Amino acid sequence: MTSKTVVFELLPTESGHLIGQITLSAEKSLNALSLEMIRQIAPQLAAWRDDARVACVLLRGAGEKAFCAGGDVVAMHAAIRAGDFALTDAFFGEEYALDYAIHTYPKPILAWGHGIVMGGGLGLMAGASHRVVTERSRIAMPEITIGLYPDVGASWFLNRLPGRLGLYLGLTGASFNAADALYVDLADFALPSSARDQVFAGLGALSWQGWGEADKAVLGNYLRDQMRQHALELPASPIRSHFDAIRSLMDYESVDEMVAAICSYNGADDWLRAGAQKLAAGSPTSIRLVLAAQQRARQLSLAQVFEMELNLSRQCCRHPDFAEGVRALLVDKDNAPHWSPATLAEVTPDYIDAFFYAP
Repeated sequence: MTSKTVVFELLPTESGHLIGQITLSAEKSLNALSLEMIRQIAPQLAAWRDDARVACVLLRGAGEKAFCAGGDVVAMHAAIRAGDFALTDAFFGEEYALDYAIHTYPKPILAWGHGIVMGGGLGLMAGASHRVVTERSRIAMPEITIGLYPDVGASWFLNRLPGRLGLYLGLTGASFNAADALYVDLADFALPSSARDQVFAGLGALSWQGWGEADKAVLGNYLRDQMRQHALELPASPIRSHFDAIRSLMDYESVDEMVAAICSYNGADDWLRAGAQKLAAGSPTSIRLVLAAQQRARQLSLAQVFEMELNLSRQCCRHPDFAEGVRALLVDKDNAPHWSPATLAEVTPDYIDAFFYAP
């Protein structure tokens, strides 16, 4: 079963079961997730969930550059400019339903998070039962740069990181690597990218049981064994080495003070400096949304978080910064967004509160 943007395959196993393989196949856009792709993946996942022959799902990206670089925000920009909010509402609603289905899937899902894993790509990977990164994984939630906020369930999973780290990653859009992902529990296994085909081939020889929890254990034991066989020296973890510095930068009561502390960094560390620069150039509305979303999500279930984010994202489409941020970064590429409101001081609590209500 094949389309231009997603390829579905059923792979046989020696135990008589099947592995459902989903390949995001939009290499030119770094496998960015479109509404068309979502509408193919969601029903196929549901069908495989109810198919007793399918023991495991393998989710991967085509090519060597990216698992998935995020949602197709360029298409969202075009829809917003055309006033087609039915399309943007459908995109976010169906994307979050897909992410939730992955988080709650009763069978093992192996997500091969090689290369770029950003935004909507991390939304796909975060909920998988078995998340693999490689020496070339580059992960981020960079929505601050396009006038959005870390969505796709990030209000839930970033909230679970220690020391306000999730808030820092949301505010700065900081990029992190495989060692970081393992350190903060956003990945489970690290394998060399060169071992991919061998690892995938080995799935067919496993003793699948046809029962979700048992098969999750089968897959986990296999991937742990693969890690032992393929010694992988990962690059150092910036998050681990900067953890105390991040705690210090975030140790304030208000987001205004956090922003001032982060943006005043003038040291020699490239990673911290890059985060400060992204934050300084980011949308003031997004800055306040990052904090407000994580604060409100603390007492919510995962399903409630997705419901909250759906309201937020629908409202972002109806406010100026999202379309303007995409225009500046990805459409006109002038990197000169005109944010509205233009300063953090102008973004009032009442303005932010309105984002949490359905349009």
